[in-house]
Amino acid sequence: MSMPNKKSFANCLLLAAALLLFTSCYHKHERNTPDAITYTEEQLDSISFSSTHHYTNNYNFVVKADSLVLLKQQPEEKLNSLMTDSFVVKRNDPLVVADIRILPTDSIDSVWVQVARDQSTFGWIHESTLLKKVVPDDPISQFISTFSDMHMLIFLIIIVGIGTVYVIRMIRRRNANLVHFNDIDSFYPTALALLVASSATLYATIQVFEPDMWRHFYYHPTLNPFIVPPLLSIFLVSVWAILIVGLATVDDVRHHLPFSEAVLYLFGLAAICAVDYIVFSVFTLYYIGYVLLVLYFYFAIKTYLANSHTDYLCGNCGAQLQKKGKCPYCGAENL
Repeated sequence: MSMPNKKSFANCLLLAAALLLFTSCYHKHERNTPDAITYTEEQLDSISFSSTHHYTNNYNFVVKADSLVLLKQQPEEKLNSLMTDSFVVKRNDPLVVADIRILPTDSIDSVWVQVARDQSTFGWIHESTLLKKVVPDDPISQFISTFSDMHMLIFLIIIVGIGTVYVIRMIRRRNANLVHFNDIDSFYPTALALLVASSATLYATIQVFEPDMWRHFYYHPTLNPFIVPPLLSIFLVSVWAILIVGLATVDDVRHHLPFSEAVLYLFGLAAICAVDYIVFSVFTLYYIGYVLLVLYFYFAIKTYLANSHTDYLCGNCGAQLQKKGKCPYCGAENL
């Protein structure tokens, strides 16, 4: 082969290599992003159910009723009037949601829930019947359930009413200190009472205007105010404020009054707070609570400013006194 031919052949090889380089295949790597996640139809149904009912498979309940009757067979057998059997679970038995089925042909309740007490005990029940007799397996949810029960509320009203009348009567007979009426020189007790009233109003407000939010909180409770919607966050902040101000109140009352008088004062304060909780949580459901709350703030602050200041000092021990007479600290008479 001559030199020109060799040179032409080399140039052809270089040209071919260049064409192969620029025409090589490009493989686009797919990234696994959240948008690329695919769900099965069953998972989508579970997500949809959870968004409206706030619980789904593997959710934990505890039986709060005396007993709960569960169907052993499939719900369709019950609807078709076939022979079925049932069994009973008792109070405080743990239950786990194993399956959920929607049966539009059921005229009573289209939602059937299968729950398991243990690995070998499974049964079906209507959702409407189940939720009346169980409570989420969480102490916060159980606390909410207890204080939301109508029978418990009526019982509390009766007990608090009797207790409040008795305590206030005893305090008035002994001419002892009482928040709002014969208060000590501390704003903590008044602040605590106002916080309880405000929290009760917020509690009822959420139930009236955001029932779905409260229902979700009931099934997924938390005490962290920074991971919940704004209205619920304000409510949780007020609950924490009640705890902090309550501790400060006990400490301040202990420094203002002798032990026996301090105990009596705190009993009276507890009775006032209990009445505040019942009155504002109930009346806010009928929109009257908002007007009452404004009037209560005006009354509480006005009476505190009028009655809490000290005008006298004990001539014997130097303790602050609101009026002349027997010193509650040393027993000396101040005329």
